[in-house]
Amino acid sequence: MNVLVIGSGGREHALVLAIKKSKSLDKLFCLPGNPGTKLLAQNIELPLTDFKSISTFCKQNRIDLVVIGPEQPLVEGLSDWLRANNINVFGPSSEAARIESSKSFAKWLMNKANVPTAKFWEFTAEEYGKAVSFISECDFPIVIKADGLAAGKGVSICKNFEQALEAVNLLSIDKIFGTAGNKFVIEEFLEGEEASVFAITDGESFITLPAAQDHKRIGDNDTGKNTGGMGSYAPAPLVTSELELEIKEKIFEPIINQLKFEGYPFVGCLYAGLMIAKLGVKVVEFNCRFGDPETQVVLPLLEGDVLQLLYSASIGKLDRDAVRYSGGCAVCVVAASAGYPDNYEKGYEISGLETIDPEIIIYHAGTIEKNGKIFSNAGRVLGITSVLKENDLKKAQEKAYEAIKKISFKNMYYRKDIASKALKHF
Repeated sequence: MNVLVIGSGGREHALVLAIKKSKSLDKLFCLPGNPGTKLLAQNIELPLTDFKSISTFCKQNRIDLVVIGPEQPLVEGLSDWLRANNINVFGPSSEAARIESSKSFAKWLMNKANVPTAKFWEFTAEEYGKAVSFISECDFPIVIKADGLAAGKGVSICKNFEQALEAVNLLSIDKIFGTAGNKFVIEEFLEGEEASVFAITDGESFITLPAAQDHKRIGDNDTGKNTGGMGSYAPAPLVTSELELEIKEKIFEPIINQLKFEGYPFVGCLYAGLMIAKLGVKVVEFNCRFGDPETQVVLPLLEGDVLQLLYSASIGKLDRDAVRYSGGCAVCVVAASAGYPDNYEKGYEISGLETIDPEIIIYHAGTIEKNGKIFSNAGRVLGITSVLKENDLKKAQEKAYEAIKKISFKNMYYRKDIASKALKHF
């Protein structure tokens, strides 16, 4: 089977690594890829927005499956274009991808499907006065979210009126997220602990993968601004077998059925960001693709054939037995550029990569290769990941931090507490 993975980050590196292990794989390509995927697949330089050239490449290289990693090409309709050209795709249509690209659409869908989520109120940028009046009477804290895509950074948790007013101003007046903030959602604040669960679905049937926990905030102890994710671990002990069953029955089953009923069946990875509290579980958000950096810890815990799983979903015949949980655990610590998620510098040579134990996976998230050397090229640069055959998160955490101390580049920054929240559950 010939496979093309779309994307260039750590998530795509993880997908390429998992697919590479399949016995049914013939040729593997990654577009555009990164220095990490280059070691496993053939990187292809084509613009992600040039759908015609991508479909031409697929036909010329007899691609049997395209796996789309990032949300942007999904939202823009790449999967629709490829399917119209008779190319199998793991990734939802642009209509189904609205579950991520529009917070208000996702909320509307959840309400229709009776999926538990926070109470919410919608406003447009033109309703600025109405929104300010509303927040002046709110009980705090509240959450304010840009309706559209904001690379995981469009969420503000506001503890008082002043913070809420600033968030509304940034969206409506300063337009820091462009058109993504033309509409925004104000939600009640949910208390509890977050977890991420992926469902692999062919539009009707689905399976869930081991639960993970992301660390969104830039600083230790979940302080500072939201980021794309500073680290992750799996499995999350917070999600017990009983809770996993509840998540399947009360969240994934009704939302997948509702999407099909509305006329946009979801084919791909449906990501549920969950808030888990004493009174039960609620959906914080849905995403239309694998999470980053959760994918980096979930996929290594699967035994079986990941390619078979993704391909079977793409053709509408989900193979529920293609993979199984190995019983192990994984911890990923993100090495970032200081200043991220705001202004940061890049272009610094990375040293120490050759000293890392082969058992540690180094995912390339934002790197570039020049003359055989690797340099930082983004806010999130590397994902240093330890994977154990046994479920010992404390040991996995220690091994990840032992490894990251051997790597360096100018202005390198990482959190020191990834996976610490998991340990209190033991």
